[in-house]
Amino acid sequence: MRTCLSGCIALLGALLLSSPVTAQQMSVKCTPAGQTNVAQTLQCEGGVTIVAENGAQYTLGDANHDGRIDSVELSSKALLLDVQRKSSGKKFQVNTPQAIAAVRGTRWAVDVAEGKTSVFVVHGRVNVGRRSGADRQVVLGPGEGVDVEASAPLVVKRWAPARVSALMARLGQ
Repeated sequence: MRTCLSGCIALLGALLLSSPVTAQQMSVKCTPAGQTNVAQTLQCEGGVTIVAENGAQYTLGDANHDGRIDSVELSSKALLLDVQRKSSGKKFQVNTPQAIAAVRGTRWAVDVAEGKTSVFVVHGRVNVGRRSGADRQVVLGPGEGVDVEASAPLVVKRWAPARVSALMARLGQ
C-alpha cells in the first residue's frame, strides 16, 4: 500500500510538472485523459479535446469566465484540437505568433515552429488569418492546410499524406 501510494504521488507529480497547463488556468475545467511518450490529452468541459505534443508551450483561455475553454495561445510545437459545434455559434480559436485559426466545430492541428504557423484540417472547416489581420482570411476544408509566414501569401494546399502522417505521429495519432 505504501509503495503504491508513493508511486501514485510520484506519477501525479510528474504529470503536473510536465503539463503545459499553468496554475492560472486551473479555473478552466479540463482533465488529463491520457499521456504517451509523444503527447498528452486534455478533455475539457464544453466538448473540447486537446492533444498536445510533448513540450508544446500553450495557455488555455476562458474569455467569458464560465470555466470552459474558448481559446488557446500556442507559442511552440503542435496541438490537435477537436471542438464540438456549439449551438451559440461562438467560435473557438487558436492564436499563435503568426496566425489566428477559428472554428465552430471541427478537428484540426496547429503547429508553430521558427517564424511559421501551419494549420491542417482533419474534418470540418477552419478560418485562418494573420495575427496582424493584414491579409484576407482563408477557409480550410478536410485534408487542406496553410503555412502562415511573415512575408508569404496565404495559400491553401492539399497536404501530402507524408506531411500529414509526420505531424500526426508527433501527436501520437
